Amino acid sequence: MRIARQVGMLVAGMGIWLSTSFMRLAGRIKRNERGDVPGWVMITLMSALLVAALLAVAGPRLEELFNQAIDRVAGMG
Repeated sequence: MRIARQVGMLVAGMGIWLSTSFMRLAGRIKRNERGDVPGWVMITLMSALLVAALLAVAGPRLEELFNQAIDRVAGMG
């Protein structure tokens, strides 16, 4: 009975310690997070330009492959 009570108190103490440590860490992360909007805008624009360039280069071939696949599924090819 005494050992069970000690184990229970140990588990409760560890839970309190973990929760307070987590709260301190979360507070530090929140304070240090400023955000980088210009960086995300640049990444978004670069991704859009990359997709546009790939479509410009590979667009006709992709369209041809798509049409061939549709024709095969429809039984025309």
